[in-house]
Amino acid sequence: MIFDKFNVNIWKSATLPSLAFRIYRSNYLGKFQIPRITSILYDEIKSGFTGGSTDMFIPYSDKPVYCYDVNSLYPYVMAEMDMPVGKITYFDGDILQIDPEAFGFFDVEITTPEDINIPILQTHARTDNGYRTISPKGTWRGMYFSEEIKNARKFGYKFKVLRGYRFEKAKIFKGYITELYSIKENSLKTDAMYLISKLLMNSLFGRFSMDYKFNTNEIVSGENFDVMTKSNLFLIYDFLDLGEDNKLVTYEKFDLKRLEQYENDFQESNSANVSIPISAAITAYARIHMSQFKIPNQDFKLFYTDTDSIFIDKPLDKSMIGKELGKMKLEYILEKSIFITSKIYGGQIQGEDKSICKIKGYKEKVSIKDLEKLLIKDKKLELFHEKWFKDLAEGNIQIVKNPYNLAVTDNKRKLVYENNILVGTEPYSISTNSNGENQIDNN
Repeated sequence: MIFDKFNVNIWKSATLPSLAFRIYRSNYLGKFQIPRITSILYDEIKSGFTGGSTDMFIPYSDKPVYCYDVNSLYPYVMAEMDMPVGKITYFDGDILQIDPEAFGFFDVEITTPEDINIPILQTHARTDNGYRTISPKGTWRGMYFSEEIKNARKFGYKFKVLRGYRFEKAKIFKGYITELYSIKENSLKTDAMYLISKLLMNSLFGRFSMDYKFNTNEIVSGENFDVMTKSNLFLIYDFLDLGEDNKLVTYEKFDLKRLEQYENDFQESNSANVSIPISAAITAYARIHMSQFKIPNQDFKLFYTDTDSIFIDKPLDKSMIGKELGKMKLEYILEKSIFITSKIYGGQIQGEDKSICKIKGYKEKVSIKDLEKLLIKDKKLELFHEKWFKDLAEGNIQIVKNPYNLAVTDNKRKLVYENNILVGTEPYSISTNSNGENQIDNN
């Protein structure tokens, strides 16, 4: 089917993203010039690269809650939005003062409105439990996509652009997404092409954000391992002792002719065809699309958001509903709903004798009553589930009954209690410390 439709040999691709990439390059790339990003520029854009926005705002409702999903959110923004392509220009200073339409990735100082309750910009911040991706309020510094900056200004955010990278722009995925979505919509769900088109649409964007450095995995003897550890030509990332003086080593080898600059300049032939600005732009556009449901003073309550879904207490306007890319579809209405934290929620489906319960990393079902108990301060639910552990050196897999402790967490937002019952959340405040790290202000 793939060969008949796209003239691509599936056996030349080891993974689904690589197959999607091959189909795109062979059939749809055309004359578009996508820059291959490596070295410092890769690291800088990656520092501000975050995924979908997932937050819990109100933990409980005993009234109807409407769950809406976006039709193919990432494919939608890929088809409709401009992507960073072409020549890259570095600049110092506030480029938006010269050109308000400048397009690219900017290093900015950010100040949020003081009274904002649902912030829309994400960042990585240091917490007591390590680094977290949160949507905070306060003042900090980071690398952001220009279009997300422009959108945030509508919410009262203020920016000082310090420097950045300017790109050209073009709609490079329109043909790819349009054809695959047409195949999906015109195929029965039992048809293989329905699943194939859906998978190919959603597998391409992540391929652009792969690490540009290729590592080598090799079994080496103890003597050769000693040589590698003493040589400046090898950067060893990891190794596994296989016994009998053999080790499985993950390493990178540098070009001898360019050894003097190896820290930032890797061998050209050992770099992948990646362009992290593409993936960073796609995820930013997706957050921009979902931000329309976070505007203050709307006529509905927002209980919970996931990457491409919202839970609200009123139906959306009919103009927003449809089968087209980017339109919303009503998944279900919950008569009673509990939202514990990111990726953990449940509810009773209206008009049906069944409920939903979604708990990331746990496959068994939990009752709504048990979820409701977790709204009590410091309450925990100890569950058990099977986990598989592999031991590569021993060549075996163990299936173990592991504990899974379920509780409300404050990883994303501060928890608000009344009489020891969870009633809501508030955004964290952050600032940039002397080491240039964003950290939560616990005062």
